[in-house]
Amino acid sequence: MVECYLAKVNVVGSNPIARSNNQRCFMKKLDIAEVTSFIHAQSPETKIYIGADSERYRRDGKWYADYTLAIVVHIDGRHGCKIFGEVQTEIDYDVKNSKPSMRLMNEVYKVADLYNKLVDADVIGEKEVQIHLDINPQECYNSSVVIQQAVGYIKGMCNVVPMVKPNAFAASYAADRLKHVMAMAA
Repeated sequence: MVECYLAKVNVVGSNPIARSNNQRCFMKKLDIAEVTSFIHAQSPETKIYIGADSERYRRDGKWYADYTLAIVVHIDGRHGCKIFGEVQTEIDYDVKNSKPSMRLMNEVYKVADLYNKLVDADVIGEKEVQIHLDINPQECYNSSVVIQQAVGYIKGMCNVVPMVKPNAFAASYAADRLKHVMAMAA
């Protein structure tokens, strides 16, 4: 097994990312102090989007899921953005891939926890914040099995109405691509 370590890129990450040829990259854990410092240096017009995505894979006969958490800081609400994030790997206990309830709810729990950490650390202040869930409300998609409980959980734990697909770009695009960008940078 080949191991590599990522010091620092324009994105901040954590935990192993499965790679080809038995390689694993270990990335830094999300540094809340670094996120705080960056956000506090921005104007009040800056917007913050928090999202999560997961990917299920099989390794050594067991199912795992990589959970990618992303904080997108949209500078002044109209300029570019900076993305902070991390990848957490856990065993996936979902029995059927067509009913990913546990994995999707883990995404929701992780995004709610991240939001509350940012609130507790007084990172957000008066800035506009959105929580984005990688869940499609249309019944023809597998993720729709948890739409009501996911939205209810975020409303109850964060007092925020979450965005879902197709409006959840921080989960559907930023978190989805973040894992692959971090792996390529390693």
